[in-house]
Amino acid sequence: MLVSAKEMLVKAKEGKYAVGQFNINNLEWTKAILSTAQELSSPVILGVSEGAGKYMCGYKTVVGMVNGMLEELSITVPVALHLDHGTYEGALKCIEAGFSSVMFDGSHYPIAENIEKTKTLVAICNSKGLSIEAEVGAIGGEEDGVIGNGECADPEECKMIADLGVTMLAAGIGNIHGKYPANWPGLSFDTLAAVSEKVGKMPLVLHGGTGIPEDMIKKAISLGVSKINVNTECQLAFQAATRAYIEAGKDLQGKGFDPRKLLAPGTEAIKATVKEKMQLFGSVGKA
Repeated sequence: MLVSAKEMLVKAKEGKYAVGQFNINNLEWTKAILSTAQELSSPVILGVSEGAGKYMCGYKTVVGMVNGMLEELSITVPVALHLDHGTYEGALKCIEAGFSSVMFDGSHYPIAENIEKTKTLVAICNSKGLSIEAEVGAIGGEEDGVIGNGECADPEECKMIADLGVTMLAAGIGNIHGKYPANWPGLSFDTLAAVSEKVGKMPLVLHGGTGIPEDMIKKAISLGVSKINVNTECQLAFQAATRAYIEAGKDLQGKGFDPRKLLAPGTEAIKATVKEKMQLFGSVGKA
């Protein structure tokens, strides 16, 4: 059964560890992440971007697939199904479809409009027992066509959004989606510390978890980050393993590739990536 992310993140904040959000793009990715979370007894958040939701034939299809896997794989660890970087309209659609958590990314709006839209969604999510994530300060890189420069959030604006009653807050601290450039200056821990002081016990979210050095990850967790998003690293691992399988020429005597065998190496690569991240975030055994 899908659950809100609230309880798992409150426990993570108190326990000084982080829950991993791993984005899903198809059946194989979902199965790999869920089975690894169960193996490690770790809570997990399945992230779905609006683009991935469209690719997988819509949000209701995603909900049906995930709910079916929870039952068929006998998953007992806490699992939240979360819209990642959602629009206002996308959040409403995911709530209707049966997601247990949504993110409304209003960071590109003026703060007054971000507050207005977030406030409305908070009321809806509270009435349905869902968790909701908001964002202040755009995350760098590209996410479903939205490009950010890695801004650092204004701690006062973060408090304004947090005071609306969101479950968790993504604050830009110089983090970037995708690969980090060689001249990346690193995370702004001064910003993170200031935001953490303003929002108190609220769990904070670190987007762009791929490529951030381990010492920075651990320091971010110590300063209140309780949820870390990983997508690009899984994409790269899946791509490399699948390419290696094809280049090895393991087809069926010239008859073509069995898709189940073709995707198996990539699926194993995702399992290994998720396991490594869960261990780094400290969520193993926390279910």
